[in-house]
Amino acid sequence: MNRKLKNLGLIASGALAGVLISVAISAIAQREPRATLPLDDLRQFSDVFGAIKKNYVEPVEDRKLFTSAISGMLAGLDPHSSYLDADAFNDLQVGTQGEFGGLGIEVNSEDGFVKVVSPIEDTPAARAGIKSGDLIIKIDKESTKGMSLNDAVKRMRGKPKTQITLTVARKGETKPLIFVIVREVIRVQSVKSKMLDGGIGYLRVTQFQEHTAENVGKSLATMTRGGALKGLVLDLRNDPGGLLHSAIGVSAAFLPAGQVVVSTKGRTQDAQREYIASPEDYMRGAGDDFVRKLPASVRTVPMVVLVNAGSASASEIVAGALQDHKRAVLLGTQTFGKGSVQSILPLANNTAIKLTTARYYTPSGRSIQATGIVPDFVVEETANGDSPGFQLREADLGRHLLNEQERAAAASTAAQAADQPHGSDKIPRKPVVFGSADDYQLKQALNYLTGKPVAVAQKVAEPGDAAAVAGAAKTKE
Repeated sequence: MNRKLKNLGLIASGALAGVLISVAISAIAQREPRATLPLDDLRQFSDVFGAIKKNYVEPVEDRKLFTSAISGMLAGLDPHSSYLDADAFNDLQVGTQGEFGGLGIEVNSEDGFVKVVSPIEDTPAARAGIKSGDLIIKIDKESTKGMSLNDAVKRMRGKPKTQITLTVARKGETKPLIFVIVREVIRVQSVKSKMLDGGIGYLRVTQFQEHTAENVGKSLATMTRGGALKGLVLDLRNDPGGLLHSAIGVSAAFLPAGQVVVSTKGRTQDAQREYIASPEDYMRGAGDDFVRKLPASVRTVPMVVLVNAGSASASEIVAGALQDHKRAVLLGTQTFGKGSVQSILPLANNTAIKLTTARYYTPSGRSIQATGIVPDFVVEETANGDSPGFQLREADLGRHLLNEQERAAAASTAAQAADQPHGSDKIPRKPVVFGSADDYQLKQALNYLTGKPVAVAQKVAEPGDAAAVAGAAKTKE
């Protein structure tokens, strides 16, 4: 019997799963014979099901057991495949529109705990000092050990102006950190822009939502209204990704028409294709082509793209395309390394599964899966190196897909902090505000655009390593 799922459009999801899930509703079209069911394994499943129903200390509903089985089946594949119940499926759809309730952090499940992928700019979590790589070990008074990601997300969501306490383990800290955060309605403004001194434009993309590419076009039109820019900084730091067509549209704003932006390879025919800088690949429905209206100078202006460990998926697609086509130089730190594509396959009862269906490749054929993109200028967050704390990347996630070009390499392991003691009230260092006067990486980008030396990283300084701090940077023309 053949089964057909209508293609609603592939996504490059950078949000993994969490308080904000940056994905679009999509599915893969396929016609394959249904696989023969393994009878011995099904008998074993039936035996386990019966044993639980008969012997478990409390009665368990059939639906709960089947849902848990489906969740486990998907969670065992890779960090980005998961089962979406009705609430999670609804949250996914709402998230792509840029408004949701909660704290404003991207999270992922890792070894039975909840890890922060990145805080979303200008949200309660970011203002409180939550950082990429933080391990959430308690939500209010309840341990997250063994808690499902969906349950953790539900607990962190809530009515605006209500309070929540997160206990966080952070590498480099001897005791957990306590964060008391007040929930807000999170309205993510995915594109922000301003003019800097010397006729240089600053364009920040915090997430690739439904209308992000159009808003990038509007921002560029505004910045060039008084004439061509002298230079442009595109800031993709801590951008967890989002919709594939938005990433293609942002890339198309800076590339000649028809250039390859990204290609995908998977098992199905629909998963094997190239996406180019063309309205057919970045426009959704009727409307004006915003790229066509941009002045020609936007495609030639000297350009720097800022990236870091929180730049994932769709962000890496844009960064990789601009780097491969030598349209811009990349500055910052190595990116997250999420080089896989997820499709949303709707099921009955308004549920769905999020399934990894392809790997994606930059225009030159690079797979960044579990490796990320190395910037042309490696510049840490401060002159003394990155902020203390573990920089979470794809390679640190359990069951991550191996890079096809690096299958022989051993996968990196995530730092384990579950056994750290509880009860610290230490206040963490104030995080860097991207785009501010104190933004060290932005200063180096401006140095490049104005012909000054760039202070690139020589060694990442560890806390207490005075020698490393003293020699943390060197200049590069």
